[in-house]
Amino acid sequence: MKYKLIALDVDGTLLNDDHQLSAENKQAIAEVTRLGGLIVLCTGRSPQNSIPIMEEMGLAGYVLGHNGAATVRVEDREVLHIYGLDARGLDPYIEYCRARDIHYDVNTAFDMYVDNVENLTQEANFMYEHFRVTPASLPAWEDFREPIVKFTVFTQSDILDEAQREWGTWTQQYNILRSGEFFVDFMHPEASKGNALKHLAAQLAIPQTEVLSIGNYYNDISMLTYAGLGVAMDNSPVEVKAAADAITGTNNGNGVRDALVKYCLS
Repeated sequence: MKYKLIALDVDGTLLNDDHQLSAENKQAIAEVTRLGGLIVLCTGRSPQNSIPIMEEMGLAGYVLGHNGAATVRVEDREVLHIYGLDARGLDPYIEYCRARDIHYDVNTAFDMYVDNVENLTQEANFMYEHFRVTPASLPAWEDFREPIVKFTVFTQSDILDEAQREWGTWTQQYNILRSGEFFVDFMHPEASKGNALKHLAAQLAIPQTEVLSIGNYYNDISMLTYAGLGVAMDNSPVEVKAAADAITGTNNGNGVRDALVKYCLS
C-alpha cells in the first residue's frame, strides 16, 4: 500500500452532517488498518471529543487535535507535542467579543473554559452538548497550569465575517483560521494541521510521499498541501478543492470510503 499515514478530518469529512460515522467509512478504515496503514484524526476538535471516535473505530495511534495544536497518543492520552499560544495577547480579542456579546472559549489540550459557564446562551449550550464537551468557567491567566492551545470564537457567520475583517487590520501574532461557518480559531503562529502532520510523519520516519490527507474546509488546506496526496471532499469550498490534488465524494455520500478504496485499497 503506497500511503502509510492517512490523516482524516472529522466534521464534514469522516462524519456525515448528523455527526455520525457510517458503516461504509468504518469498514474501509478497518481494511486500510489491516493492511498496515496508520489512520490519524487531524481535527479542529479537542482530543477529549475526538479520541472516542478513534475508539469507536477500534483504533489506537494518534489524534492531532485543535487544528494540530496538540498531538495526543490515544492509548494513554499523553500529549506528545503542543503549540502553546501567548494568552495575554488574547485580551483585545476578548474585549472585542465581550463588547459585542460574541461567544468564545479558551482551550488547553483537554479542557475548555468559557467566560461564565452559568450564563451560556441556548445556542452555546446546544453546541457543547452536540460536540460532547463540558466547559468550565475561565480562570485568570496566571491560574492556568497547562498551555493554552486554542481560542475559539463562535457566532453567526455574517458577524464572524465582519470580525475577521477588523481583526485583519490588527497586528498579527496568531494563526487565525476559519474552521467552520460559525467558528474562528486562534492558535500559535506555527500551529496548523499541516505542521502537526509533518512533525508526526518525521517522528514515525514516514516520507511525505507516503502521507495521504482528506479534508473539507479552510483549516484543512495546510494538511492537503503537505501530504503526498491531498484529497478534498466534494462538499468543500472551491478554494479547498483548488488546494487539493484530487476530489472525492461528499461526507454524506461516504467520500472517505471512496478515497480509501481508490488510493489505498485498489
